[in-house]
Amino acid sequence: MAKEKNKVEIIESCMVVPDKETPKHRLWLSNLDLYNHSDHAPIFYLYKPHGNSNDFFSVDTLKKAMGKALVTFYPLAGRLVFDEKGRPEVDCNAEGALFSVVRAHCTVEGFGGFHPSAAVRQLLVPSVTEPERSSILMLFQLTFFECGGVCLGCAVHHSVLDGVTTFHFINAWSDIARGADIKVAPFLDRTVLRSRSPPTVRFNHIELTHDELYTKRISLEDLGQACETTILTISKDQLNTLKHGFNGERNLTTFQAVAVHLWRTACKARELADEQDTRLFFGADARARLKPPLPKGYLGNAVVRVSGNLQVGELVSKPFELGAAKIEETVNMVDDEYLRSFVDLLEKLTGDKKIVLGSRTFKRTDFLVVSWLALPIYEADFGWGKPWFMGRAYMRYVGHAYVMRTPGDSGGVKLDLAFETENMARFKEIFYSDLDSYRGIKNTLERINRDVVPLNDANDDGEEGIKDGEDPPILAFGAVELSSIFTAESKLSPGLGIKCFKYEDIKCC
Repeated sequence: MAKEKNKVEIIESCMVVPDKETPKHRLWLSNLDLYNHSDHAPIFYLYKPHGNSNDFFSVDTLKKAMGKALVTFYPLAGRLVFDEKGRPEVDCNAEGALFSVVRAHCTVEGFGGFHPSAAVRQLLVPSVTEPERSSILMLFQLTFFECGGVCLGCAVHHSVLDGVTTFHFINAWSDIARGADIKVAPFLDRTVLRSRSPPTVRFNHIELTHDELYTKRISLEDLGQACETTILTISKDQLNTLKHGFNGERNLTTFQAVAVHLWRTACKARELADEQDTRLFFGADARARLKPPLPKGYLGNAVVRVSGNLQVGELVSKPFELGAAKIEETVNMVDDEYLRSFVDLLEKLTGDKKIVLGSRTFKRTDFLVVSWLALPIYEADFGWGKPWFMGRAYMRYVGHAYVMRTPGDSGGVKLDLAFETENMARFKEIFYSDLDSYRGIKNTLERINRDVVPLNDANDDGEEGIKDGEDPPILAFGAVELSSIFTAESKLSPGLGIKCFKYEDIKCC
């Protein structure tokens, strides 16, 4: 898209306040709230034109619905402030959420791509750079394109909401716009996540290490790293191969399969040495793991960062299951005591000023995967249909991916990825070439299972089959050459899990 067309025109901008009186007080934020990134998370939705409807994405309908939603979710109409000790908290003052209406002088198709970028962040999501906006908890922008399509851009303060609660509010807002009731009321009291007295740390929470890369906010410029972003997709067939292997021998979750593939690809793209240590970071939701579980609808951050580590050589050269087992081992460790210990360590570290909360910078050997697989990211139907696209508007830190379902029933996975510019081309090449390799092996094995000649039976010439104790001869498979299977390991990326096949390993028809 030409630069001069890359413009938007602001039609209106206002504060939407609760349409009824709401309680006025200060809301305490938990250590998990403060641990998260201390600025606004930018996301956006894209909607297709809805026929000839004159009220398509009616601004009045959306503002009225938001006013009603903010009565129930009233802390989100407040402002982020600081107490006398400098600790952030929410002033529930009903000052409202920002709502802007914008006209884009281009079509959706002509916008130029919707991967996370400075352009998407600047043009489709409300700006929070102005000092007076930094304390607003939620900002929304409705952008109308020349083709009739619509974008809803959202900037939500991460110190107040995580992904679960962000989509909880947006979907509740859309329900009200359609005339429906809120399905799950928010639970507002965050003191259920207070630290124990005295704080008791029983685990080695490496994610809160005092290494300066984790305890300081170091910019990409300081690290000498330029960041590039892209969108990658995995089809349903590719995903099934990752999850179930070549002969159905695996039973991995979608997250395990995708996370391991990303982790391995990152190590290969960075050309890390086999003896180097690599760590995969990901989130574990505390809601159901605590005892008792957090109340349904808990409105706040409830995800802790956990990690598992392996040597690079092990990860990339051994079967897929090794990385998946490391993820499972890490997840199984996260129980009530682990979570309480995590919160207590945060209490100690913040009290001693030994950690800067909200850091998202990682060592060059590491990778972070954020899973939105279980979140209802495509349910924001305001009355004119569900979005056909949803994603991050901007990503700041390298070695970082968001994993989410593709829309509809395609069964695939979409990845919003940020990686070092110098390694991005190599990352994409390895990412897809390995997927093709996995699928190629599976297809070959399926043909073998279908076409192999049962050599233990008499052949068409009446000759005797293999006798007990004899070595099998070279097998014939019609168009399939067995040699391509025996040498598959050397032709493909290491660690595909291909064994040297014995005769008894091959199933006959």
